[in-house]
Amino acid sequence: MISIKIGYNQDPNRAMQQLKKTLINEGLFIELKKRKHFLKPSAKKKLKREDAAKQRTKTRIETIRKAEQEDSKW
Repeated sequence: MISIKIGYNQDPNRAMQQLKKTLINEGLFIELKKRKHFLKPSAKKKLKREDAAKQRTKTRIETIRKAEQEDSKW
């Protein structure tokens, strides 16, 4: 259970920000977004494949940039 302790003179808006930050760190917002709508298993697999492809592209670009930076140092 997630709880945020509020002091006597603490601003309630600040407490809400702390709660939101805690929820994000725990990954609950992402879970809520996933459960908002039902996805068929085939659609989940498709999204997973697309995310993996994006990650591969991103990793490849980062590797190329690092290699270019190392070449420019010499």
